[in-house]
Amino acid sequence: MELKIQAIHFDATEKLQAFIEKKMQRFAKRNEDVTKVEFTLKVVKPETNLNKQVSVQVSLPGDTLYAEKTCDTFEDAVLQCIESLDRPLEKYKEKRR
Repeated sequence: MELKIQAIHFDATEKLQAFIEKKMQRFAKRNEDVTKVEFTLKVVKPETNLNKQVSVQVSLPGDTLYAEKTCDTFEDAVLQCIESLDRPLEKYKEKRR
């Protein structure tokens, strides 16, 4: 599985990158069909709450899944994106059987 993390208009800390990598390792173990995952991290409006936006694009053989969430922290947004991708991945697995 290939993992790409892109931070727009800021520099992602090593701690944040390690957090994303750790969560994606668990995610990839459950979903062996995943070939590539792209994270895009962006600060929407620096002066407001709920300003951390994370979008995730998961590439599968013959399909692509997408999730986008906005939260107070990047960690929360990453977790919510991963949770929201669980159901579509289950449907993908069922289709492939």
